[in-house]
Amino acid sequence: MDEALLESFAQELTALTARDAAGRGASRLSSPRELARAASAFAPLSSVAVVSGFYIPAAGAPETDGPGGAVALARAFLAEGRRCEIWTDSLCIDVMRKCAEAAGCPERTVREAPQTLKDAGLEGVIFVERPGRASDGRYYNFKKKDISAWAAPLDALALEADMFGIRTIGIGDGGNEAGMGNYFAGLSALLPDYVSCLSVVRAEFALTADVSNWGAYSLAAALSFIWGRWRGMEPGDETKILRAAAEAGAVDGISGISELSVDGFGAPALEEMVSDIKALWKRAARG
Repeated sequence: MDEALLESFAQELTALTARDAAGRGASRLSSPRELARAASAFAPLSSVAVVSGFYIPAAGAPETDGPGGAVALARAFLAEGRRCEIWTDSLCIDVMRKCAEAAGCPERTVREAPQTLKDAGLEGVIFVERPGRASDGRYYNFKKKDISAWAAPLDALALEADMFGIRTIGIGDGGNEAGMGNYFAGLSALLPDYVSCLSVVRAEFALTADVSNWGAYSLAAALSFIWGRWRGMEPGDETKILRAAAEAGAVDGISGISELSVDGFGAPALEEMVSDIKALWKRAARG
């Protein structure tokens, strides 16, 4: 693999998906080199888990950001013949299962996360829009509300991974997600009023985007570039997954309403992003 070509492609992906279009600031820290390094590290792995699910207590439901990215990555690894599961908690599992089904993932792809990585037989774990604890050990949403009572401590798996030699990626868009501890200093400068809520949980690699799903889609595209085959999202996938999420009760994390949107971006804009990412890959793959 030509690392320069991969990094050039990663530059195009981050320019598309990390423009601070949502105005939250975290995506300004997006690094094309980090995306390229993360994809290179995970492309050869044979067994991966994707951890996702962010519950919105005020709505009594998980949000729509996270499931799409999780199923996109799981489907990509599965299509390459790798072992991959999606791990979540009891509050988010119904939505995650419906989204995985809509994406064509095998029935048993989604499960509740184990309490430890010991004996999991994994080589890598990817966190997509999963709460990461702050410096006080509590979990917060972007409105600075303490959601610890609704956030199972699955970020502990990131803390444990090094012990077992398991590689990790954290994908987030607000700074309060698992893996965003890598950017704590930069995020503290960008979001001084939010410092007490920022995640301190680190990962080997950390990716930021305007929407966490988009960060996951970019990773799937970068993996596809390395594998030499498109394994990312297809036109229409986003709408199918969103419809499944909404029917299962998931809500937009910004509006708190169960609708075909993610973080304020409606289905047409989301589908356009999917198409644009694939178009970038097609151009890059032609070399």
